[in-house]
Amino acid sequence: MKSKLVLLCAPIAISLFLLACSPAPKQVSVDASCDDFTGVQHISKEVQIDIGDSLTVALCSNPTTGFQWSELAQISDPSILEQTRQEYVPPEDEGIVGAPGKEIWTFEALKKGTCSVSMEYSRPWEGGEQEEWTFTLTVVVK
Repeated sequence: MKSKLVLLCAPIAISLFLLACSPAPKQVSVDASCDDFTGVQHISKEVQIDIGDSLTVALCSNPTTGFQWSELAQISDPSILEQTRQEYVPPEDEGIVGAPGKEIWTFEALKKGTCSVSMEYSRPWEGGEQEEWTFTLTVVVK
């Protein structure tokens, strides 16, 4: 009876041990401030993450000017990376009228591969300025 119990419990114990030893998903962040866009219209960056990691992209944004970043990021291969959230975070010091905040996107790495993520900062109405700023991120999922 004891040997059957040991044979039954051993695989469960080994599985729990291996699960405890596996690395926990990481939170990786990429930022671009308003100063980063001074004198340039386009910024390109690259980041490496692991499957299961969460990726956060935070870009300078000031909706009081009429400009806004596209809510949905353009992902070249959605089977590799999935957008899970997008939000605007106002400036920390809310007493300053017209101060920029941040537009933040969150993504999850689904499988190994390389894809690009791009966003566009525009005045979205008809006749408004398009692609005032663009941001492209190459994401390598290991």
